[in-house]
Amino acid sequence: MQLIKLSATDSTNAYLKDLMFNKNLGDFTVVMAHSQLKGRGQMGTNWLSEPGKNLTFSVLVKPQDIRVVDQFVLNICVSLAIYETLSQLQVPDLKIKWPNDIMSGHSKICGILIENILSGQHIQASIIGIGLNVNQLTFNNLPNVSSLKLLLGRTFNLEELLLSIVENLKGLLGKSGEGQQKRLFELYETKLFRKDKPSTFTDQDNEMFMGFIKGVSSGGKLKILMEDNILKEFNLKEVKLLY
Repeated sequence: MQLIKLSATDSTNAYLKDLMFNKNLGDFTVVMAHSQLKGRGQMGTNWLSEPGKNLTFSVLVKPQDIRVVDQFVLNICVSLAIYETLSQLQVPDLKIKWPNDIMSGHSKICGILIENILSGQHIQASIIGIGLNVNQLTFNNLPNVSSLKLLLGRTFNLEELLLSIVENLKGLLGKSGEGQQKRLFELYETKLFRKDKPSTFTDQDNEMFMGFIKGVSSGGKLKILMEDNILKEFNLKEVKLLY
């Protein structure tokens, strides 16, 4: 693993992507920033991080045989890698909020953004951006946000956390071949936030509805059992979990 440390950058994903197109980078090259000025989350949201307090990094992965149609397995591997690291620290009530936020109770502690570079029917490379709230104590009154220090009452070494996540990710990606993906999906589904609990959602027309999260499809869509007992699948832009 090659680790590149930056004092500041707009986005570690953007920096790593630019570097990848200009240099021959090795698998699991990591860019870590002390301060990320314009970190992004899913669907263009901003990721706010106090300089030097949190883990903000991106890792380049070159999957050997993951097809484009199976790309959600990358989300699963990354989510489970972070879950494993935080579980070892005994972070309470850990869950994965579909598709790839990490929660402690009802508070978000980690966000993930994956950008894939495709080649034919396979993924040529993936740039995986991770923002983990570690030692930050205040979040400008943002609701339902926490950090490891707030949850566990101690200060953490950012680089040690990074190495643990990357090692876990290596192990999980080694089990992501076509014959092993079913097990990864099953493991991911057991850790889903609000799985099998009555929940409220809004659809793409901002209409509210009730349902039960049952799992994810092979393509990464969220499976919700509706009030009429019909199982429907939704992609990221089609549904939002309220509570």
